[in-house]
Amino acid sequence: MQHLKKKSSQDSYPTYIKYIGLSFQLFAVIGLGTWLGWYIQGKSQLIFPVWLLLFCFLSIILAFYQLFQSLKNDEKVEDKRKKP
Repeated sequence: MQHLKKKSSQDSYPTYIKYIGLSFQLFAVIGLGTWLGWYIQGKSQLIFPVWLLLFCFLSIILAFYQLFQSLKNDEKVEDKRKKP
């Protein structure tokens, strides 16, 4: 009889699936931030798109911060896996 090794939840799917999920998360955060800035800009009736630019840049910063945190957590998991 074969002894099947139990895979951890990290090993049960390919790593590229995780990065595809991260890319959709980046698109969602940036898209929602830009849409919110566009909506507020339309309500404020200002000529210069202050709100659109502000929310666009803030959402990009937030998305890259989330990406950085996710990659940092992945690095910690890899370090724990490498140690015996």
